Amino acid sequence: MATFSGLFLSLNALLALAAGGLAAPTQTPVVAHSSNGSAISVALFRELEELARIVDISYCVGTAGLGIQKPFQCASRCGEFENFELIDTWNTGPLLSDSCGYIALSHPPSPPRIILAFRGTYSIANTIVDLSTVPQEYVPYPGDDDSKTSDFVDPRIANPDSSDETPPPADPPKCTNCTVHTGFYSSWLNTRNAILSDLTEAIEKYPDYQLTLVGHSLGGAVAALAGLDFLARGWQPRVTTFGEPRIGNKALMSYIDDRFNITSNKDANSFHRVTHVSDPVPLLPLAEWGYSMHSQEIFISAPDLPPSVDDLQYCKGDEDPDCIAGKESDGASWGIPARFKLWELFFAHRDYFWRIGLCVPGGDPKDWYRKYPDAVPGDETPVEEENPEL
Repeated sequence: MATFSGLFLSLNALLALAAGGLAAPTQTPVVAHSSNGSAISVALFRELEELARIVDISYCVGTAGLGIQKPFQCASRCGEFENFELIDTWNTGPLLSDSCGYIALSHPPSPPRIILAFRGTYSIANTIVDLSTVPQEYVPYPGDDDSKTSDFVDPRIANPDSSDETPPPADPPKCTNCTVHTGFYSSWLNTRNAILSDLTEAIEKYPDYQLTLVGHSLGGAVAALAGLDFLARGWQPRVTTFGEPRIGNKALMSYIDDRFNITSNKDANSFHRVTHVSDPVPLLPLAEWGYSMHSQEIFISAPDLPPSVDDLQYCKGDEDPDCIAGKESDGASWGIPARFKLWELFFAHRDYFWRIGLCVPGGDPKDWYRKYPDAVPGDETPVEEENPEL
């Protein structure tokens, strides 16, 4: 017990240093270099950078004395999104899996979207516990205990006489031999009860808006499970996760790939799982415990901020040895494998385009004196000031 107590105290001490005393890397202009077969497009780079700022705002939910207010105001980056309209926030509390986030509308001239942003957990102790619980059977909606939310489906399902000749299926295929992390799944079930009423109303009011899910850390796991649930309800979510942990076994990962119709045409896929070198969370829970990754990984190879377009690459399959899975053994230092470098929870795990995870003006204080350069060669116009809508 003393060992674990010492670990938590040491990690919390590191958090204090990360928030204030340690200097962040100096950002340099982002440029697009020569491309290769695994390179991502500049357009996707911009989309991911914007989504990193959007999910950063979710850390204003559940913090003492802070929050997000209507129309869309907070102590963090809300001012960078003048066309956003807050629908609601949710906070299930630490007793119900510590899920927090917000629902917002992105109105034109910004890309029309209904956005769900899922926050990671503030509690280091909770993070460790979250990554060490046993798996349970995964049963897709509507087969799970969903009496409170079973009516929230696409109108074409609720009204089968609709003029649409091919309504989406209300009964998804069974996930054979699938298991899911109990903590992550419980977090989604608690979140689902909190958000589906408002979300369904927004979808009915704005049927042409793209349903967009983004999550960081624990929020990435919840966003992935939410995406599966929404597909079964007839909705077509676009999901992006940053630092998503392993959420289930190989059967569940194959199920995710199949349900999201992941193909070799990476630009057309609707799920992006972004990882960062030295981030231990995508390597947890351990493979030895039966956990795996799913495909559509985009790997950020640059350890420092900010990354360039050339620092991001598409990965092959579920566990590409040239991406985060391969760094599990390559990244060992002081004899410690990358997956056990828990101090990186405060550094590499937060460094996704920006150092995210603090609800303060402009994000992390070290960002106040600099702006994020554009990804277009020769154009250093700050993205958030001149090009906030990607």
